[in-house]
Amino acid sequence: MRRWVIAIAALCVLAVVNTGIWQRERQLQTGKVVLLELVPVDPRSLMQGDYMRLSYRAIGDAFPDRVKSPPGEDGRIVVAVDERGIGRFVRLAGDDGAPLAAGEVPLRYRVRGSDIKFATNAYFFEEGHGADFSTARYGEFRVAADGEMILTGLRDKDLHALVQKPLPR
Repeated sequence: MRRWVIAIAALCVLAVVNTGIWQRERQLQTGKVVLLELVPVDPRSLMQGDYMRLSYRAIGDAFPDRVKSPPGEDGRIVVAVDERGIGRFVRLAGDDGAPLAAGEVPLRYRVRGSDIKFATNAYFFEEGHGADFSTARYGEFRVAADGEMILTGLRDKDLHALVQKPLPR
């Protein structure tokens, strides 16, 4: 009997994990591409390796003080996405009850302490490749209809995708 319980529990765990993976893969394939302007900082962590700490200029600075101050709650904002794919803050979702206009996309945010966080606040890359990403000016996201975001890459000021180059030997 105990083996059946363990087998059923293992199958349930696998089903939950695989459902999450399937949802993320679907979001990567079908999510709307939105670019957010960055305010990059290049720290280095002994435990994590090289990474770029990310902050989003036009979004985080545009929030009303009532969201930045406690007791802020997680929620969604609305950004207008221009013809190049760059998102600009329009309003908090639900502020005025207005439906989304053409070219508007909801983005989910989280309030942690006094910080507003979108998707992730770091972009990791292999040790020694910091220079490959030093010109990053935009974070590229795939956004689901409900505002969930996945960071898929970085772009430079001309919106070219930044890629990791082979290290010289």
